[in-house]
Order: sequence, then C-alpha cells, then structure tokens
Amino acid sequence: MQFSELVDLASERVGGSVIEANDEFFAPKENLLRPARPVFVEGKYTDRGKWMDGWETRRRRTPGHDWAIIRLGLPGIPRGVVVDTSFFRGNYPEHCSIEARDAAVSGEWKEMLPLSRLQGDSENPFPIDWDERVTHLRFNIFPDGGVARLRVHGHVVPSWPDAGEVDLAAVENGGLVAESSDMFFGSRHNLIMPGRAANMSDGWETRRRRGPGHDWCVIQLGTPGIIHRVEVDTAHFKGNFPESCSLETVDGGILLARTRLEADTRRFLESEIERTGPLARVRFNIFPDGGVSRLRLWGRPQLRIFSEEELLACCGSRSWAKRMAAEQPFRHLEAMAAAADRIWAESSLQDRLEAFAAHPRIGDATAGRWSRQEQSAAAQSPPEVWARLAEANRAYEARFGHIFLVCATGKSAGEILDILERRLANHPETEIRMAAEEQRKITRLRLRKLEGGA
Repeated sequence: MQFSELVDLASERVGGSVIEANDEFFAPKENLLRPARPVFVEGKYTDRGKWMDGWETRRRRTPGHDWAIIRLGLPGIPRGVVVDTSFFRGNYPEHCSIEARDAAVSGEWKEMLPLSRLQGDSENPFPIDWDERVTHLRFNIFPDGGVARLRVHGHVVPSWPDAGEVDLAAVENGGLVAESSDMFFGSRHNLIMPGRAANMSDGWETRRRRGPGHDWCVIQLGTPGIIHRVEVDTAHFKGNFPESCSLETVDGGILLARTRLEADTRRFLESEIERTGPLARVRFNIFPDGGVSRLRLWGRPQLRIFSEEELLACCGSRSWAKRMAAEQPFRHLEAMAAAADRIWAESSLQDRLEAFAAHPRIGDATAGRWSRQEQSAAAQSPPEVWARLAEANRAYEARFGHIFLVCATGKSAGEILDILERRLANHPETEIRMAAEEQRKITRLRLRKLEGGA
C-alpha cells in the first residue's frame, strides 16, 4: 500500500492542530492542516498582502529559519508526508525538515525527515523510514515562505481501554479502510471518520454501476475483536443510497446478511448479526452502488495469542519467539512491538545470527510471501542491477559471514545496492549492530501483518 493511502494523522478533521509557529505574518498557521485542497482566489488581498490558502511567513532578514509545531490528531507511526506548496510559486521555501517526539514518553525531538528540497506549486511527497509512536511534529522551513498543506500519513497507534464495547473500525481506534472497488465521488476513508458526516461529500460514494456486480470495501479493524452491533449511516444520501448492504468475514462467512437500507437514515443492527469468533478484517458490500456516510462496528477487543511458529515468521530467533510467546497476551500492537524491541535488544549474538539466517537473499525466487511483498519495489529493477546486487551479496557474505539484511520495503534494487556497498566498509561489530537494527524494523512490520491477519 502506498503511504498516501493511509490515514492523515495530522488533519484538522481528526483533531490535529498547529499549536505554535514562530511567524505567520501573511497567512495563518492553521491553514496547514485544513482537510480541503488549497485554492487560489485571484485579486483577493488582506491588509498585509495577497491572501493565500496556506501558512506563509514574512521575508526573513536575519539568520535562522521558520517553524511550526503540530499536535497530531491521531498519535501513530508516520509512513510518509506530503508538503503541498500549491499556488506558492515565487514565495515557497527552498527546503524543509521534520522532527518528531512522543510527548507521553519524552520531550526529546528526533529527526524524522532530514533537510529536503521543495518544489514550488507542487505536492512534494517524502516516504518516512520510521517505527516509533509520534504525538507532535516540528515542521521546519528554510529559510522562510509559504506552504499550503502538510499531510502526515501513517498507522494510528491507539490506547485501547481495558474493558467495554468500542467501535473496532473507527479511525481513532486504529481502523483502516484498506481497499475498495470504487470511490469515484467520495473517499473510502470517510466511512470510519469521527462524528457524523457534514454533507454528502463526507462519505464513501461510488459511481453509478452499469454492469453486473456490486461495490465493496475491506475494513481492517484497529484490533481483532468480536462484533456485536453494526451501525450503517446513509446521512445526506437521498437519491443515491444503496438499496441494501451486507458484511462478510474475509473467508466468505456471513456476519450480516443482505439488509435493506433507507435514504438519509441511521440504522442500528444487533439481532441481525451472526455470531463469529474474533475478526481482524471484514468486507462491507453495498448493492449495487451508491453512498454510505459512516459505518460503525461495535464490539469487544479480543487479545490474540500467537504460536512460536507464527512469531518465528516475524523474527527467526527461536529464543526471541519463545520469550515473546511467554509474555502474551498484549493489549495492543504497540505493546507487542515494544516487547519485541526490548527482547531483541537483550538477544545474544547467536540469536541474532540465527534470525539473519532465516531470511532469503534479496531477490531469491524461493522467498516467502512476506519477503516477496517487502521486495516488491526492488523487483521492478533492470537485470543489470540485480547482477551487481548478486555480486555485492557474495562479497558481503565473504566479509561478514552472514547474509546482507535490510528493511527492503519501498526500496528499489538500486537503492538496496547503494546501501549494501556502503555497508561493506563497516567494521564487523558495527555491521552486526546495523543488521540487527534492520531486523528490528522488519520484525515490527511483520508483527503488524501478523496482527492484521495479512
């Protein structure tokens, strides 16, 4: 999944706010997180200058740079940011950088995005290699200028209550609409947003279906749970609501049989729900097409227990897997990931080499499903790059005595080759530490897949 398909953790819509900025002379800091796309109004001016739909600072005449501090609406793990400079042409910053922190853990700022060049009047996307929970960001621009919007896409890391019924699908609880058949008029992500829809644009709406079949979306629950009650809200959809809907488990089981819907109506369904075990994903079907503003899936989180063999698919150290299995159950994914980090940090050299050996070489045709997924970006590279990568792999193994390990998700074969060639110069002890850090990143990604039933 591309990072731009994940939830915007910073959006004003989910409670994000710009709590401080060193300057906002021409345009206010609050514009940065507006959910709507930026606009330009010809001939519109304020008493300070041209009206701009963004955050814009005055021209800097002294050393330094400008900055804004953002409190995320949804604490989580960023996977990418988009710095949108739409309509800022002669007044955009040359560069930007981003620092991050988790206010619940430490006040220390850590670099999340290094100094990066910006283009004017453009959406500037930057993938983020990050695996820590974040609550606040410091967005730096160099030296001054205007930015229309900042989007921070990532995985929500909620704090689950100890007990009680919750909306397992809600975005604030870590839910995600992972895919859909169509979203021509309204984004699938709208289905699980907070509150009721403001208008028809604030829902999921598909185009008019002219052939057989029906529309659908797949919802990944914030945590596995047993669904007791369903709410389907067609608010604002009057001449374009679906005739009916149903809910299925990912293996085709029936959670809610096909049920008629009504225009502009909030339906609560409880006695109609078929009882199942804990679910991690569901498929919501609408017949044949149309719009639904919100879907709520109420239930109780169920703590999953994984076998040592399942955990070994995430990290190939048997000692690590045994200790992880013994510490179960975990209240949520972040608690499991924190335990994984701690146990890995305490692992022996032998444990680490065992984990490294469980991985295939980059590009190995016999690699397992998760390895192939993680190397999917690299798979598109030309044969000559793969030939150089194979040769560099052999040199690496001859020097260090174990396979080269890198978190390959989102990286091309050329990028992986550059990393490998740089690391060939490392001292063996340094390289063990670097490979161990890459294993930690891979483990976190795979635990998320394991938890989500991927």
